[in-house]
Amino acid sequence: MTDTLDTIDRKILNILQTDATTSVDDISEAVALSRNACWRRIKQMEAAGVITGRVALVNPALAGCSLQAMVMIRTNTHDAKWMTTFQTALKTMPEVVGAYRMTGDLDYVLRVRVADVPAYDAFYKSLTSRISVSDISASFVMEDMKDTTAVPL
Repeated sequence: MTDTLDTIDRKILNILQTDATTSVDDISEAVALSRNACWRRIKQMEAAGVITGRVALVNPALAGCSLQAMVMIRTNTHDAKWMTTFQTALKTMPEVVGAYRMTGDLDYVLRVRVADVPAYDAFYKSLTSRISVSDISASFVMEDMKDTTAVPL
């Protein structure tokens, strides 16, 4: 379906990425379609996996998770057992809000949200007790200059 997204689909997606609570009536008016045609397009994009969910975005500071860390991991072990253990650990740690396998010098980068440095230390101890790594380091985010969930269309 991604090859067949037309201008109207992209407009609909941009509206939903800005505010997923926008009514179908308002979306249809903004893209100059009937309500039913707009609703069908949204349902088709959901069925095709273009739209994967609708969420509420939470202010991390007001939710008690104001410290964001980028955790860089190198490992000497790349076998299936280690990978399974690592993925299981990540899934059980809500502090990990993003996890990425990398090319280049790093093997993995984690995006972690915690309340403060002591909470990060507890996270660090918990993670390193579950998996073996050859090197782990973190950089703390001083300022969110841009943070978006929107895909550029």
